Amino acid sequence: MIRRAAQLFGDAPAVSCEGRTLSFREFDDATNRVGNALLAKGLRPGDRVGVMLPNGIEVIVAYYALAKNGLVRVGLNSRETIREHSHKLGDSGARALIGDGSVKLDIEMDLGVEDLARMMRDGSPAVCAVDRTMDAPLRMGYTGGTTGKSKGVVLTTRGEVAEVMNYLVDYVPGILRTDTMLHASPIAHASGSFFLPHLVSGARSVILPKFDAGKFLELAERERATCTFAVPTMIAMILEHPDLATRKLALRRLCYGAAPIAPAVAERAERAFGKVLCQTYGQTEAPMTVTCLQPEDHDRVGSAGRPYSMVEVRVVDENDNPLPTGEAGEVCARGEIVMKEYWNNPEATAKTLRGGWLHTGDIGRFDADGFLYLVDRKNDLLISGGYNVYPREVEDILLGLPGVREAAVVGIPDEKWGDRIHAVVAGSPDLDGAKLLETMKTAITDYKRPRGIDVWPELPKSAAGKILRREVRDRLVTEKKQ
Repeated sequence: MIRRAAQLFGDAPAVSCEGRTLSFREFDDATNRVGNALLAKGLRPGDRVGVMLPNGIEVIVAYYALAKNGLVRVGLNSRETIREHSHKLGDSGARALIGDGSVKLDIEMDLGVEDLARMMRDGSPAVCAVDRTMDAPLRMGYTGGTTGKSKGVVLTTRGEVAEVMNYLVDYVPGILRTDTMLHASPIAHASGSFFLPHLVSGARSVILPKFDAGKFLELAERERATCTFAVPTMIAMILEHPDLATRKLALRRLCYGAAPIAPAVAERAERAFGKVLCQTYGQTEAPMTVTCLQPEDHDRVGSAGRPYSMVEVRVVDENDNPLPTGEAGEVCARGEIVMKEYWNNPEATAKTLRGGWLHTGDIGRFDADGFLYLVDRKNDLLISGGYNVYPREVEDILLGLPGVREAAVVGIPDEKWGDRIHAVVAGSPDLDGAKLLETMKTAITDYKRPRGIDVWPELPKSAAGKILRREVRDRLVTEKKQ
């Protein structure tokens, strides 16, 4: 794909960051040089290599240099802890790390930004030509670790091609050579998945090193960005920025995912940008593309959309029997996008992929028109006073209240209730937990209503931007004990 793009689009700009640009031909050359240099250092196809670099041209070059020469990328995110980095590198058996030097880890080959620059300059420009099967490991992702130690997810070249096709057919169709993708969220997470679809279409990628709502608006206007990806919290921050009213944007696609968007935020975004919102639902085991909610379907707020054209999705009961329309059960997916296996974990692989279907651990239901609605995570179900309470339902209501930007609903152990429903929110400086609690009395059924609401400056999140309910609960339980 990269070589083809260089042949077709040559000296046109492929990727830019802070005034520096690589053309399609230069990007192809840079990835050849780095890929060859890594093999010259003694790495072999199939070896795992960690990558922990900030948003910039270097991280994109590193990703695809590895892919070209059969080296398996292990993605790391600088927002994670040293313990998480060490777990991923150790669990995957990584031989090398390409990093920014921000942390020192025990690794055979520790390569920094200067090493990467040297390889881009001095590596062999010969065309990378390492043959491998479509089902050989291409990269390893790690589950979010929201319920325990993260598992290594083996993703293949076949799956990567399927993801690109899902983007081109459903998520960002009709990309033009004149388009610009603005990478405002971490490339180490979802934003990086937009690079190849735009590259093969001859479109340019522009990278924002670190998200800031004001800088995003400035860059989006100046570069005439037509597409971007953001998590809902970022969208809320953009909508609240005072410069929004004066910026003239060209967005045709405002993609989001990783967390549900509050109906009020979705409505404000459509008023500000037009009918451009596009949601994707996926997970590490089926990267990004299980279902998609198109811009014209955003009147169905709360839906995760319909299955991608080349993905099968069904909802099953505890015995894996398909459920009829309207009934909630576990969401399962099947298609080329699904992972090969969990790394060195055959038991978890067999359980998750039983019957040939990926069992996502999410609870959802289909409506009569084939739209999927996610109820919650299977493991996050709360039982309060004998009633089932899905935290997301309560969180959606909280997120619709003025000033609330983030919300987490958890169960605190209680002798009377089993799980005592408690909420933590973050947002505007004038948020008042007592007032929110009073509002919730008329907004939701009694047994689902939080018995307490705390206001925090911000909620703990994974590197992917997902709120960590487990950490919220653990902190609350510790505070109550004190």
